[in-house]
Amino acid sequence: MGNATIPLNQVKGIGPSAQEKLQKLEIETVAELFDYFPFRYETNEEVDLSVAPNEARVNVVGEIVTPAVVSYFGQKRNRLSFKLKVAHLVIQITFFNQGYLKAKLNVGDSIRIIGKWDRQRQAISASKYAMADETTATVDDKKMEPVYSMTEGVKQSQFQKWLRTTWEQYQHTIEEYLPPTLINRYQLLNRHAAYEAIHFPTDLQQLKQARRRYTYEELLLFQLKLQLMRQREKEQSGGISIKYEVQALRTYIASLPFELTGAQKRVVNEICGDLLSATHMNRLLQGDVGSGKTVVASIAIFATVNAGYQAALMVPTEILAEQHFAELTRLLTPFGIEVALLTGSTKAKNRRVLHERMASGALHVLIGTHALIQDDVVYHRLGLVVTDEQHRFGVKQRRAFREKGEQPDVLFMTATPIPRTLAITVFGEMDVSVINELPAGRKPIETRWFKHEQMADVLAFTRREIAEGRQVYMVAPLIEESENMDLQNAFDLHAQMQQYFGAAIPIGLMHGRLKAVEKEEVMHAFEADEIKMLVTTTVIEVGVNVPNASTMIIYDAERFGLSQLHQLRGRVGRGGYQSYCFLIADPKSENGKERMQIMTESNDGFVISQRDLELRGAGDFFGNKQSGVPQFKVADLVEDYRVLEVARTDAIQIISERLLTQPDYERLAQKVQWQLQAEATKID
Repeated sequence: MGNATIPLNQVKGIGPSAQEKLQKLEIETVAELFDYFPFRYETNEEVDLSVAPNEARVNVVGEIVTPAVVSYFGQKRNRLSFKLKVAHLVIQITFFNQGYLKAKLNVGDSIRIIGKWDRQRQAISASKYAMADETTATVDDKKMEPVYSMTEGVKQSQFQKWLRTTWEQYQHTIEEYLPPTLINRYQLLNRHAAYEAIHFPTDLQQLKQARRRYTYEELLLFQLKLQLMRQREKEQSGGISIKYEVQALRTYIASLPFELTGAQKRVVNEICGDLLSATHMNRLLQGDVGSGKTVVASIAIFATVNAGYQAALMVPTEILAEQHFAELTRLLTPFGIEVALLTGSTKAKNRRVLHERMASGALHVLIGTHALIQDDVVYHRLGLVVTDEQHRFGVKQRRAFREKGEQPDVLFMTATPIPRTLAITVFGEMDVSVINELPAGRKPIETRWFKHEQMADVLAFTRREIAEGRQVYMVAPLIEESENMDLQNAFDLHAQMQQYFGAAIPIGLMHGRLKAVEKEEVMHAFEADEIKMLVTTTVIEVGVNVPNASTMIIYDAERFGLSQLHQLRGRVGRGGYQSYCFLIADPKSENGKERMQIMTESNDGFVISQRDLELRGAGDFFGNKQSGVPQFKVADLVEDYRVLEVARTDAIQIISERLLTQPDYERLAQKVQWQLQAEATKID
């Protein structure tokens, strides 16, 4: 397509050495060079140092107040330093290996300095200067200089020279993908003008327009891919119709120990509609901690088994598998539905029996970890697959489960409330159901932030809670002492708590390095109230359900993301008691302080997840490389959420009205198909 296949050896001025260097940046064609965008721009406009961020490039004008001093170090290296008064500040200015400037700089001179700002030291490492009254090209106030991400052996000046040479020879090969309808609707720059503004900007407004164009293009292409995948899924899946008995399902729902919330009823109707339909179900079920997703899943499982099919539930950890097994056994067994547990810890003899019973159809529901998708697990008639915390599974794992049956319906569940901007990108090819209502009578968890020196107050409160029969979690960020981080570790914290509370209060220790059987023993002891306080790492973040636990203490809480803190907090408040979450933290950054304040102000997981996305960015939201968060060159999922919504609406219209078959959309259709083919050849 266009310049996509023009190799760089056809560019005059780019020889074998330059090609080798550009290959280090994964650039081999003209198109890849044009698509290698700057990650920031430097301007020479004056800034106010009182608000300039640390390590920012700054431009200041001030009066030299001390003589320039040159000191020597290393071999032929020198440092020139002097003090400069800028407004009400006196700051240190340093030039490296420019000692010759001493003869040009005098006390009382007014000078312009450009360089990197060290906020803590109140100093600038200077790169350029000009006398304040000079009209010289040494410093151009209005010039915007693109800065590209380089690798060893490649200099900015070299790269920009190669880019300019290539642009002059091949800018005519740039093709327009967007149809005139969309360009005119949103008054977008054409593709050539946008490229030129990205690489060779003349002013900020032009750059903003170029970024606006590419943001829309990136998000539209991505949404078109998702909508095409969704369309193909529905057309080619050959889904099954799970025709359950409506009255039997109503009887099961009536047997539940509580009435469904309005949100649960709405979601159940959406899922049951998918089950009855011959179209393949591919649905994401979102719900905050404690919102009752497991009960909804049990209803879907009951309907599936009632219709003569089997169901499977896959979770990322054995602890979570055991929790689900206990809950679903309690709910489904009275109706003659047999539920079994299969994990990596299942003994070989029991495993063989489970395999035989699943293959024969004698077993109705299988719950477990990735052991469920091993080659030796054969299902008799798999109709429904439920995965919990599905973003923790890789693409291959999810695909393997789908292939275990004849296109079984798939329900993905997550207790991580996902902001809408991420839901329609990471999970854009799915239907989404949201449980946004907590069960009646659930008391909000009181969350408080304490400094480390206030720990005595927290422990005194904890002693009273334990005396009243409650239990306590205490979470540490590390398992054992680290030389690199001054953080509380679980081993030390466990020893301190044993010393503080004495032998009268049993205190357990849980962490990821324990063997599965050891974790099981600790959790069973905690569930049985034999352990009053559980000192743990984040291994208990998801799925652990102990209704008697009323207090969550999180040590060094500033080390955790907002969504993770919210997940940990959700381990309490699951019984009828007032519950508490205590954040022990001395955050040094404003970001850390803001996270603590947000946690004390809100119990709403969707509010918190949106703030977490804003503070951390999309790439770190899940904390997992397999999360499927797309990487964009220009678009930002937080800042550009409105553009994302517009692009999604346009993509839905384009696919539903089959506009890609129209002449004006031919280039766009080719681009989308090319990207889909490129993705299909990727190795997971």
